[in-house]
Amino acid sequence: MSKKLFIETFGCAMNERDSEHIIAELEEKENYTLTKSFNEADLILINTCSVREKPEKKLFSEIGYYAKHKKEGAKIGICGCSASHLGEEILKRSRFVDFVLGARNVSKISQIIHENRVAWVDIDYDDSSYVFSQTPNSPLKSMINISVGCNKQCSYCIVPHTRGKEVSIPADLILAEAQKRAQNGTKEILLLGQNVNHYGKYFSIPHRPMNFTQLLREISEIEGLERIRFTSPHPLHMDDEFIQEFASNPKIPKAIHMPLQSGSTKILQKMRRGYNKEWFLNRVATMRSLIPELAIGTDIIVGFPGEEREDFLETLEVLEQVRFDTLYSFLYSPRPHTEAAKWFDGKKQEEAKEHLNILKERHKEILAQENAKQLGKIHEVLFESFNEGFFEGRSGTNKLIRTQSTKNLIGEICEVKIAELRGSQLIGELL
Repeated sequence: MSKKLFIETFGCAMNERDSEHIIAELEEKENYTLTKSFNEADLILINTCSVREKPEKKLFSEIGYYAKHKKEGAKIGICGCSASHLGEEILKRSRFVDFVLGARNVSKISQIIHENRVAWVDIDYDDSSYVFSQTPNSPLKSMINISVGCNKQCSYCIVPHTRGKEVSIPADLILAEAQKRAQNGTKEILLLGQNVNHYGKYFSIPHRPMNFTQLLREISEIEGLERIRFTSPHPLHMDDEFIQEFASNPKIPKAIHMPLQSGSTKILQKMRRGYNKEWFLNRVATMRSLIPELAIGTDIIVGFPGEEREDFLETLEVLEQVRFDTLYSFLYSPRPHTEAAKWFDGKKQEEAKEHLNILKERHKEILAQENAKQLGKIHEVLFESFNEGFFEGRSGTNKLIRTQSTKNLIGEICEVKIAELRGSQLIGELL
């Protein structure tokens, strides 16, 4: 008889992909079916994020809520990055948790569900060659891991302590999965890695020479795939060979996420990012010389230890020059096991909050100005959903565009002309 699985996922695309693996493994090997109602589930999983402090603090209140309202006999398991670095502490702090499974141990999910009060959190465990189960029907857009872990030592980041050392997944496994996805209806894939464009530097098994640019070329030969996206590339590894391939390959949409983190070279050095402000701006200029319509997204941390007003103004200066299409900005959050946490004293939090508001407001103004330039422009849109009377999809430059049609557009790539702005929304007409 089928059992019910409920899973709540916090954090990044890597966590979303881990949840997909967990679901597929449990459906195929343990006869679970997914439910959206936790109170009818036999197994409740929380896939956690530890990049910032707030989601981690929320974890134990979530555990308490589920424990109070779950059906009798249902198990609770904690997975993901917070599971990796808290480990057995979760079991000590909550008697309601049955097991803890770290982010580097996802392939063991069908084993650990039969255990009780255990924590498996080995960040050196290597499942890079493990072939995960797959759901029978591929979605229109699919995610594929190409590497796991991270060898960078950014002074603010906990990821190396939760996902372990960087290992690339063998190219043959990646290509086989992409091929199968395409045959089953996937038109767009998103390649995932902590430093996705560092692919090929570290394999755990003998492997032919391969870098990220070569991998992109080989994936783009797969028939049926229309778009190949990836996240997140590290600015340090955006060499000229990669940029040329990015610009010339018709299957790669002309939108890229480039985590800046700070516009101040002084702060970038303290962050141990490996590049300076000038390098970042040079990479942007090089790409935009080849792709004038390029859309760029970024991440920015405000209030990093040692950041002064002058450093923040340099970040604003980069914002003005690049005019990012998307911006994920956060107050610095001290994380355990990181060097920067030792430098944080909290004395400038109010100033940092003020700076964050300034950054967000200025970015809103830039978005409004850039959206206004879209009127009359034509985009190729892959339509993904229907919402409130509109078909919605993403352009090659990752803009969300809505349009109306009497025909079902989901799964279609259509040319759309931007006819109207509704706040930040782009409304188009089919051509």
